[in-house]
Amino acid sequence: MEVLFRRADIDDVEGIINLCNECFGETTSLEYAKRIFEETMHDPNQIYLVGIVDNQIIAHTKITIIPTIYEKMNTYSIINHVCVKPEYRRHNIATQMLDEVTKICKEMNCKAIELWSNNYRIPAHSCYKKYGFEPNDATFFSKEI
Repeated sequence: MEVLFRRADIDDVEGIINLCNECFGETTSLEYAKRIFEETMHDPNQIYLVGIVDNQIIAHTKITIIPTIYEKMNTYSIINHVCVKPEYRRHNIATQMLDEVTKICKEMNCKAIELWSNNYRIPAHSCYKKYGFEPNDATFFSKEI
């Protein structure tokens, strides 16, 4: 299946939100998403990647590039909201998208790619492991403020 992967623009936000709301059971409003996208769209370290088939967004991930002053960490990236529209799964689209992510991260001189994924997404974890991602020994902590 031929998928066009490209960086998202403001006109893609509605399709991204609809896809993420479908895939993750989220309830993000279009107004909120557009406001945040507009605030960050000129930041080269904030990349929303979409996969297009027949003029429809069927895949998406968010790439955040994090340059650091620490030599061991160097510059790395975090990807999240990796999703493929359910009816397009099992067509190697997630792997194609991860190839595109890897290409972008190499262009941005990233040393590593970190991946956030909810614990319940067991089928997605199999895809990530097959691609070469390994669970690390860190625990992800969060605190609402």
